[in-house]
Amino acid sequence: MKHTNHDHGHDHNHEEQHTHAHGSDHNGHGHNHSHGHGQHHHGHGHSHSHGHGHHHHGPNNKKGLSIALLITSGIMLLEFFGGLLTSSLALLSDSAHMLSDAGSLALSLVALSFAARAASPSKTYGYYRFEILAALFNGVTLFVIAGFIVREAYERFQEPPVVASGSMMLIASIGLLANLISAWVLMRQSDVEGNINVRSAYLHIIGDALGSVGAIVAGLLMLLFQWYWADPLISVIVALLILKGAWGVIKHAIHILMEGTPVTVNAAEVEQTLLAIDGVVEVHDLHVWTITSGLDSLSCHVVIENAEDSQLILQKAIRRIEDVFNIQHTTIQVETRQLEHADLKV
Repeated sequence: MKHTNHDHGHDHNHEEQHTHAHGSDHNGHGHNHSHGHGQHHHGHGHSHSHGHGHHHHGPNNKKGLSIALLITSGIMLLEFFGGLLTSSLALLSDSAHMLSDAGSLALSLVALSFAARAASPSKTYGYYRFEILAALFNGVTLFVIAGFIVREAYERFQEPPVVASGSMMLIASIGLLANLISAWVLMRQSDVEGNINVRSAYLHIIGDALGSVGAIVAGLLMLLFQWYWADPLISVIVALLILKGAWGVIKHAIHILMEGTPVTVNAAEVEQTLLAIDGVVEVHDLHVWTITSGLDSLSCHVVIENAEDSQLILQKAIRRIEDVFNIQHTTIQVETRQLEHADLKV
């Protein structure tokens, strides 16, 4: 329920009191403020957690990405020159995919460094969103690369060239081994599940591994049956794998940039969780969004009965949101039915 005007009923003889509470069960600090203004009673709760249990920008991510970058760059050069020597489009397309992965890994490393920079008065959220911008850029470049591969494959379908399949299979096998090692390193060292950049890099490396398998299969078909059309066919399959991964990354990045509700959070469930607190009669202006991978935020207005303890309800709300939805950055305004404020646009 939204009200139509903004009136806090302030006068020069009002009594104002501030209460600050620090939740003892959090990994950070919960800051709660209650302001009494005559007949109006409302509170603002702002809770931060500075623990690193859920948002990983630590040395593990950097170590995993750095090792994967070195391996990917080395194999990228091997497949590129191997493709030129053997005239294999499958190897060249796989090296192009690896080039995008190397760029993605490098950009992710830069994003991690930017994200560690402190917030400023002009950038109050800091530089966390640089990771999301990096992921979006990586996704777009993957689309461009896939387009070039498909175009070249079309030309080769018209006149399939003779390919040195033996050398092609050997180089692809080395590439497959390197991809599997890179994927294993990221799984062991980094936050594959929680970070969009690390996850996209991991998925790209798995896509590369499939591309290498495809190159081996194409080489075998050409060696045994002289089916030289198998090389461009496998290249198209690799391009489709690139597009599939790229679309997932682009869609997720745009969703975050558009302040969409995190995919792991149901806004209706958040509202019901808050309404289940004794004394809460209404929840409105509820917003849940992602700042960067693993760091979600929530803000809302909670209406309570006049006789209820606003600070007690505020503390319960902060803790329930953290316990149930793992959101530690919350801003909650507690108000009574008498409080009137402007009808908010969003």
